[in-house]
Amino acid sequence: MSEQPTETLRETVRRRYAAAAVKVTEGGTACCGPRPVEVDENFGSTLYAADERDALPAGAVAASLGCGNPTAVADLHEGERVLDLGSGGGIDVLLSARRVGPTGKAYGLDMTEEMLQLALANATKAGTTNVEFLKGTIEAIPLPAGTIDVVISNCVINLSTDKAAVFAETFRVLTPGGRIGVSDVVADDALTPEQRAERGDYVGCIAGALSFTEYREGLEAAGFVNVEIIPTHSVADGMHSAIVRATKPQTKTQAPQTTGSADACCGVNAFRTPAETSADPGVTATGPRTASGCGCQNRPGQP
Repeated sequence: MSEQPTETLRETVRRRYAAAAVKVTEGGTACCGPRPVEVDENFGSTLYAADERDALPAGAVAASLGCGNPTAVADLHEGERVLDLGSGGGIDVLLSARRVGPTGKAYGLDMTEEMLQLALANATKAGTTNVEFLKGTIEAIPLPAGTIDVVISNCVINLSTDKAAVFAETFRVLTPGGRIGVSDVVADDALTPEQRAERGDYVGCIAGALSFTEYREGLEAAGFVNVEIIPTHSVADGMHSAIVRATKPQTKTQAPQTTGSADACCGVNAFRTPAETSADPGVTATGPRTASGCGCQNRPGQP
């Protein structure tokens, strides 16, 4: 496999997904609405149940490029905070927001401006308010430590050229006892990186895939326990779409010590830099505040 600089690969991925977002956006102005971005039967919106697709804006469904349905395997509960790595047009964020309800919140993280704008439009069309979309990379998640209950992702981690950083960042933002439930492409252990590249390119989610053993060892090195990787269907010879689950261990926690206003102590607002802001501050909703004035305190497992 020919080596490319990390930034070159990232830009290649960004351009591909930007083009997909533009295609969906432009299709939305046509008489028949947006058509799904062209993918084969192993990827895309057909991996979601019909009732899920029917309940969402056509633009969110059309922009789906994943290899599974992580919201179906993450076992989301009312009131949880969910983060979708590589949220694209927002299909998994919107589905997660429905499952966690008004007392929960769903964050979407994406590096592609065009996808973020599409996701915001889809959230507005869906009337979903307990969502927030952030611009950034999955190797440097713009959220404070210990603020997310569940991390999901749909065929995006395989696109990263620094998966160790993704695993470490995912572990960092999760609360003790928090978990991941992602869909991703995983390779048979027998396949070399060169053989994986022969089966598809990086942008097509194949060349960058880890093997089953590499994926497990990567998660465990980051600190995760109870790792399970379950293949669901083949996407190429020796390459599989798989459900990946793991848990951040429970640890002894200390009560948060905060000063100042409630807005200063809660959520991403306390940690944002100018480069780590919501794609649209209007599409957000904070959870109920506690007696101490901070909605993110006094939650089970909150550090």
